[in-house]
Amino acid sequence: MNKIDQEIFNIQKVSIRVLEPVANITPFQDATMGPFSSFGISVIRIEDAEGFVGEAPVYNSYTNILETCIFPILFHCEGLTYAEFFPKLYWSIRNEGFKGAASALLGQVDMALHDLAAKRSGLPLYRYIGGDRNTVKIYGSGGGTNYTLQELEKEVALFLDAGVDCYKMKIGKDFGTNVAADIERVKHVRKLTGKDMRVAVDVNQIWSCGEVFRFLDAIGEDELAWLEEPIHSAAYDQIEELCKRTSVPVAYGESERTSKIFPMLANCGIQHLQPVPTQFGGIKEWMEVRDLCADRNLQLSSGGYSLYSSFLMTTAKETGMIEYLYSLMYGLEKYFLIRPSLEKGHFHLPESDGLPVRIDWEYCLKENKVVRELVWLKQDVPGYNPLVSM
Repeated sequence: MNKIDQEIFNIQKVSIRVLEPVANITPFQDATMGPFSSFGISVIRIEDAEGFVGEAPVYNSYTNILETCIFPILFHCEGLTYAEFFPKLYWSIRNEGFKGAASALLGQVDMALHDLAAKRSGLPLYRYIGGDRNTVKIYGSGGGTNYTLQELEKEVALFLDAGVDCYKMKIGKDFGTNVAADIERVKHVRKLTGKDMRVAVDVNQIWSCGEVFRFLDAIGEDELAWLEEPIHSAAYDQIEELCKRTSVPVAYGESERTSKIFPMLANCGIQHLQPVPTQFGGIKEWMEVRDLCADRNLQLSSGGYSLYSSFLMTTAKETGMIEYLYSLMYGLEKYFLIRPSLEKGHFHLPESDGLPVRIDWEYCLKENKVVRELVWLKQDVPGYNPLVSM
């Protein structure tokens, strides 16, 4: 039984604070989106009757789902243990679907509740959920398709200096139409990294199988740590065929919002699973993927707001990795009072209670970095009334 299962929550207030976006270190583009010149974060804050507050990153644009499905149950769960009321939260989003934003919102609320429970217990969240170490291995991430060769060199050098031994770069340049440029860029990076760093590539789903093999024939399958989302994430028949025809570990999972899909991905031949905790249907579901990787000897890694979610990887095998997308994530760190530190290729988690990241709200409010705040009070939220009409 998980420690949180016997917790009882008496929630009085929920708010969402939207922070001012920060400029990226380098404007960032991948195969199918961008360029992004800035990156932001919104934080949900859940407060109980004793004044404890749990926080987590949250989508700020789907408040109708929160108000209709999740908050009416969250605010009116007095006397119920987490084990009793979380299934009610879970099934409240059934008609919204378990493969999209509703599932991610459920997981974001779940993370905030775990943060709150760990703070009440006076424990770091990684210890609260059973983690037995305070370090997790990272892999460096970046290499936008818009980067010049000089910008690639600068980013690779940064990660090498930090002791990172794996670097993931974006390919699929010009919406997948410039494979020749992708080949040149990857070969250039491989010369930079040599034997000190493995290189993985992320195609963000833009290619066909033919384009995948054109690229692999030019690069050499032995040159890659893994090949991430090379073709559409919903084309399971093509994914299975691709896995049969290449020796490069193929990675998928970032586009999924529920653990229920991952056994099928593994059955298709995927050797590297990538559940994203801040976009996933709860901590329990992330742990189901963790256990699947352990049972089938698959590689596990997680991205998203990785400084936040690094606590989960402390419960996995030490081969599990956290993505650090430096160009986007680094700028946000000015908002953090507490955060993991990067040393010798690992995140070292702080021993403060709750999540390994804590926003410096005094600074953010003083400097007007909170650009919008939404607030819900218990007395203003009615009990749950399921909607069945279109």
